[in-house]
Amino acid sequence: MHYYRYESAEVSCCYKYLMFSYNIIFWLAGAAFIAAGFWAWSEKGVLSDLTQVTRMHGFDPVWLVLVVGAVMFVLGFAGCVGALRENICLLKFFSGIIGFIFFLELTAAVLAIVFQEPLKGWISEFFLANVKAYRDDIDLQNLIDSLQRLNNCCGAQDPNDWNMNVYFNCSQSNPSREKCGVPFSCCLSDPADTVLNTQCGYDVRALGSVDKWSNTIYVKGCISALEEWLPRNIYIVAGVFIVISLLQMVGIYLARTLIGDIEKVKFNYY
Repeated sequence: MHYYRYESAEVSCCYKYLMFSYNIIFWLAGAAFIAAGFWAWSEKGVLSDLTQVTRMHGFDPVWLVLVVGAVMFVLGFAGCVGALRENICLLKFFSGIIGFIFFLELTAAVLAIVFQEPLKGWISEFFLANVKAYRDDIDLQNLIDSLQRLNNCCGAQDPNDWNMNVYFNCSQSNPSREKCGVPFSCCLSDPADTVLNTQCGYDVRALGSVDKWSNTIYVKGCISALEEWLPRNIYIVAGVFIVISLLQMVGIYLARTLIGDIEKVKFNYY
């Protein structure tokens, strides 16, 4: 009996399992993001009363977590199954969506550089809209507080922006104890304080003078703080963008290489 050895194309196990390993991380991370989003909603009672989703007048950070998690989960699943089952359709879907996301990122970066002033205005309007809804959602409240404390700022342009919130405005008809005040995250931090004073911003804006405010709260707006932060950290921002872009290009390369191997095997077979 004679045995013949035929040389033919075959799918590279190296690329196949690299592709699988690459995507299993994103798949699991996507599942974790989705679980965290639904857990946050359950804590706020949204799952027991879905009409609360439509009552939000500001930005709910949970939506961002859920959207990012869903995209990562779907792409990770498509990449994992596409690699293991050698499914060209799933691999093309994966590489196409990753390429589309990469294109959107580049477009957003270019538009942000070209249209800096309109972008600044849009960010200011977005921030003010969420200042109005500050007390509507606990996650939004924590997000704004974190932004103000990390950047040593208050409001979009200045502390008077908090006059747009029904709890902090200075109108005579406002019955709130926080009337003419600002959130505690606007207060100047004292390293000696061991207990957080959540009432430090009460009645601050009733003093009437910005010079007097500066002894108690931050008087710089968060838009100005962001403008100052970006040039100081431009290399960090660029580095993060480059790392994300390289990861995306590696994913596209692995998927396209695997697709080429699978197509060669099918061509030789038929």
